[in-house]
Amino acid sequence: MTLPLSVHRHLFASVAEEMGEALRLSAISPNVKERLDFSCALLDGMGRLVAHAAHIPVHLGSAHMTVPAVLAELDPGPGDIVVLNDPHRGGTHLNDVTVVAPLFHRGRRLGFLLDRAHHADVGGAEPGSMGGARDLSEEGICMGPTWLARRGRNVKSAWDGFLGAVRDPEAGRGDLLAQCAALHRGGERFADLVHRFGSDEVERAMSGLVAHGEKLTAALLRSWPVGEAEARDRLDGPGSPEIRCRVKLGRGRLTVDFTGTSPQAPGSWNTHRAVVTSAVFYVLQSLSPDEIPETSGTLARVTLKLSPGSLVSSSAPAGVALGNVETSQRIVDVLLQALGKLLPGVVPASSQGTMNNLLFGGIRADGRPFVHYETLGGGAGGGPSGAGASAVQVHMTNTRNTPVEVLEAELPVRVTALGVRRGSGGRGRHRGGDGMVKEVEFLEPARVTVAASRRRQGPPGARGGRAGAPGLDTATLDGKSTPLEPGKPVDFQPGDKVRLATPGGGGWGRP
Repeated sequence: MTLPLSVHRHLFASVAEEMGEALRLSAISPNVKERLDFSCALLDGMGRLVAHAAHIPVHLGSAHMTVPAVLAELDPGPGDIVVLNDPHRGGTHLNDVTVVAPLFHRGRRLGFLLDRAHHADVGGAEPGSMGGARDLSEEGICMGPTWLARRGRNVKSAWDGFLGAVRDPEAGRGDLLAQCAALHRGGERFADLVHRFGSDEVERAMSGLVAHGEKLTAALLRSWPVGEAEARDRLDGPGSPEIRCRVKLGRGRLTVDFTGTSPQAPGSWNTHRAVVTSAVFYVLQSLSPDEIPETSGTLARVTLKLSPGSLVSSSAPAGVALGNVETSQRIVDVLLQALGKLLPGVVPASSQGTMNNLLFGGIRADGRPFVHYETLGGGAGGGPSGAGASAVQVHMTNTRNTPVEVLEAELPVRVTALGVRRGSGGRGRHRGGDGMVKEVEFLEPARVTVAASRRRQGPPGARGGRAGAPGLDTATLDGKSTPLEPGKPVDFQPGDKVRLATPGGGGWGRP
């Protein structure tokens, strides 16, 4: 039976969506089962992205590079599962643990399933594994492509190595088992498609979607004006590293050049090609008036220029924990700002430009460990068609908030404030969205890190709009309030509080 490509596209996406539901329903940690900090995808036999669920942009765009990295080292067969998190070998940052399984039919490999979940802790210098590190080795356990299962049987050494490194092995095991369950469910759904339509039809549809993605992207780029533009911005990290981006449009192609960006630096603010690729993939899909299939074909008309050893193209042993969550947001900001100069009246003002990462952990009085990670929403930038949304996740993240009831039931904390940060959005013809405020009181001693940016300057407006308010993070320790330094761990005692006031979005157009 031959079906239109559009039907196959949704059938393939349904495989990834069902994988996500299996993962959500099976997971242990609030970060996975409540915040939905995971992503699922289907790839063809060569490792090209064919479809994904509506999950996390920074996870999905980098999936283009994950399976090729696996195939460079291993040759997975039926019943095999590969695990990895090495950012320089197919991963994003260490917390994002990825599992990959091949899809076979009658001895022929048709494709791969992939799911990537953010584990709240993978060891390292500090609880949450995203603060206090000087390099990658201090951020936690780092796994290149490794056998997690062979011919349907778990590889004990891989499980023991991972669980022996994390602070909460129970949650780590539960979430990793849930990821494997998602692969199993996706495999069943894919096998059903092969049974219904035949392997030849399924393979033709996969290749056709990749080619169709390239065709639509080429048409989009041809509709944009020929020209060049550049933008630059800085992070709040040590030394205020700068990101420079120059875009060139012409003949249905886009060149994105990050030459001139600051060198990679000690600490965790660096990132790498996979995350930059995710940002470009996301921006193209965001600016297209028509929906583009989520395939590797989207990137076929893009040339990416990165300087090795730079903040956005780091190499081991550079730390990348915050690069995945913070630098990725700034990459999107500068890319949109540059394209906005070529597409006036199309690109919105800057959104909050941060994920407002809150991490904490410790040991309860009864000896049980606890670790938690979450990101907080903020203001979206106003745009040509209206005001920005308030208290939402933006750009490279797409997670939910952690429900207060879950947070207080599973962790020794009390949420003492949660609401919209009124008036924090930038003024404009279309105002930027407001940020949010969250305050947490600790009931047990805890080590706390707030890793965020847009704390020195707020997100800029566009076309005469005003900037949004910068974020502000404070700790109330023994009754005294003090500002928190981004990425620096602090010890809290029972009764101490941490308060995050997240940035508003920039305004669009003159007020």
